[in-house]
Amino acid sequence: MSDLEDRVALITGSSSGLGLAAAEALARRGARIALSSRGGAKLEAARERLAVGGSEVIAVPADVRQPEDLEELVDEVEETLGPIDIVVPNGGGPVAKPALELDEADWQAALPLTLLFVPRLCRLIVPGMIRRGWGRIVAINSVSARQPIPNLALSNALRPAVLGYLKTLALEVAADGVTVNAVLPGYTRTARQIELAEMRAERTGIDLEELLTAPAADTAIGRLAEPEEIGSVVGFLCSPEASYITGQAIAVEGGYLKGLF
Repeated sequence: MSDLEDRVALITGSSSGLGLAAAEALARRGARIALSSRGGAKLEAARERLAVGGSEVIAVPADVRQPEDLEELVDEVEETLGPIDIVVPNGGGPVAKPALELDEADWQAALPLTLLFVPRLCRLIVPGMIRRGWGRIVAINSVSARQPIPNLALSNALRPAVLGYLKTLALEVAADGVTVNAVLPGYTRTARQIELAEMRAERTGIDLEELLTAPAADTAIGRLAEPEEIGSVVGFLCSPEASYITGQAIAVEGGYLKGLF
């Protein structure tokens, strides 16, 4: 399938996990890929992994928490690959703590990492999409935006704020050929999931393996998602077939969410 041939896609937080899975899904559809993370061996390994499959791919180190890094990232991608047609904002999760344990430093660290980088990135890229009459924004968010998860007070507070921004943007740019959506992954077998389990094991004394497998019991399907299952949904939302879908937050969670909406 090459329905995104010659489209340029920027995916942040894409050296591993869900970001890399999204990049691979877009590469399979023919997109030219710009990977980005804070850099290091993992980012270069991700670039090599996609390049082996024949994709045109570059890797650009950037810290999404820093506005100047985002500006330099967008400039380098567009100078190397061309105007950005697709952006997948994906950032790290904030520290896992109950609400009353959060201090000022926790909030100040979480705001740029989980919330602010999304509007900052869109502000740099979306005007070009509007001028060209085509664009796709698909943010990787979390089911915590819809159903709060215990001990993830920062994520529970900030993930819905991202959706509020994206919904507003979607309504403003839909007539210009730009769609804006979010994917809400549930429990997925990623390094982040392992990290959260390790922090909880340290805090509670519960066995790490027990914590890693327990979330599967909360899903109707009875297992964790694989990153590729999330990436495929991102790829679809960027495709021509999804041209009438905008302003949506699509949960990919195996039946974890219990509400109707």
